[in-house]
Amino acid sequence: MTEDLKVVFGKNLEKFRQLKNVSMVELAERIGVSQSTVSDWENGKKMPRSGSIQKLADFFGVQKTDLLTENDELASNLMRVTEFIDIPILGTITCGEPILAIENFDGYRRMPKDNLPKGDLFFLRTKGDSMSPTIRENSYVLIKKQPEVEDGEIAAVIVNGDDEMTLKRVKRQNGLIMLMADNPAFAPMIITPDTPARIIGKAVQVSFDL
Repeated sequence: MTEDLKVVFGKNLEKFRQLKNVSMVELAERIGVSQSTVSDWENGKKMPRSGSIQKLADFFGVQKTDLLTENDELASNLMRVTEFIDIPILGTITCGEPILAIENFDGYRRMPKDNLPKGDLFFLRTKGDSMSPTIRENSYVLIKKQPEVEDGEIAAVIVNGDDEMTLKRVKRQNGLIMLMADNPAFAPMIITPDTPARIIGKAVQVSFDL
């Protein structure tokens, strides 16, 4: 990292923070760092890691390049984003064998409201690779709460009673409902009266931290 890039990043960060009217303390709490770290970033003393840059970009609703590039249109770009919304992260969902679904609150991801579908939304973080390459492990999948999905869409599904949850593509064929993995190494799950399932929401977006 060059000194020039640190300075450019610091100026952009300060500009975004002031336009959003958020203090260093609040920003630090939102992305999980200390206030002194945010201060060092803004003063061009240190450069954050890629994961922290992504968290900042998510918080402000911009691209990472907007924080790293000297651009006179940064302010106007931010002003055009009319409203943000904090979407809760609930538990972990498996892309593989189902696991116990514990809806433990795990913070928020801030998203521009203009880019979101209407309805009850929440994020689930993935484990496993059965939905790879579409959805990789440790991704954040945005779920729109709804009881049904169209054939071929990806859904968060409760299986084996109400205790286990998985992320799969829903396929209907010859009167059967199957939960399909995008990774061909995983066999489909066939839903029967002995193996019931309940859709809790449709996967509408996926993001991840570097």
